[in-house]
Amino acid sequence: MLKIDSHQHYWRYHPVKDAWITGDMAAIQDDFLPADVWPLMQRHGISGSVAVQADQSLAENDFLLDLARQNDFIKGVVGWIDLKAENIDDQLARYSINPLVKGFRHILQGEADDQFMLRPDFMRGVRLLSLYNFTYDILVAPKHLTYVTEFVAAFPNQRFLVDHLAKPYIKAKQIDGWRQDMEALAQFPNVHCKVSGMVTEADWGDWKPSDFEPYLDVVFNAFGASRLMYGSDWPVCNLAGGYDGAVSAIKWYVDKLTNNEQALFWGQNAIDFYRL
Repeated sequence: MLKIDSHQHYWRYHPVKDAWITGDMAAIQDDFLPADVWPLMQRHGISGSVAVQADQSLAENDFLLDLARQNDFIKGVVGWIDLKAENIDDQLARYSINPLVKGFRHILQGEADDQFMLRPDFMRGVRLLSLYNFTYDILVAPKHLTYVTEFVAAFPNQRFLVDHLAKPYIKAKQIDGWRQDMEALAQFPNVHCKVSGMVTEADWGDWKPSDFEPYLDVVFNAFGASRLMYGSDWPVCNLAGGYDGAVSAIKWYVDKLTNNEQALFWGQNAIDFYRL
């Protein structure tokens, strides 16, 4: 079975650039590069990954693409681009020449305006992505989901992927609201979901795999195994169990699926979605 980790980050830590890594996240206030994660991936039989932006800059794209050229296991890059830029079409055309660039992401969860994704200039940029076969990763919290539904409804031909299950309140054991919104979002066949980031939404030092079962039931019932994929969210997962923890949080659940469903979840869905 071919396995792909669809969500990894890499950085050379800088306290200003990476100010989002606050004091309680000291475990990831360090450099994290492909050589650090490759042995962990091999231990779990994972042979490829997708690098996802953590910094909103064009320099981040260059950094990730350079790492991908140096490390064959990085099969694609989800970068950042200013989708509101006047010359967004020209920028996308330039990136489309590079086969390693698979799509883009904006850190919507960090915007002061919860409806940022619905701004006309932002939506204008998103509308162009499908012309170049680019994907779009949606990074939001549960409070944004009602706007996400309106957002994706405007782009039926765009491939969307919700990161981290939209960060449900696992530690607080809250599921209502998030559940209804995710079920509504799953009605759009062009929207997929990344089973990633769960451990950092739980109690970092005291979670158990069964804590995730209600949330996994929701996404597997709503999206089905054909629209879900695995992501470790390394190295952020080091805050709550590390790479081994990220795998163990989901493996026990996926082991109950059919062989075909497991193959889709662990690798084939990521390959098809990102065109790896």
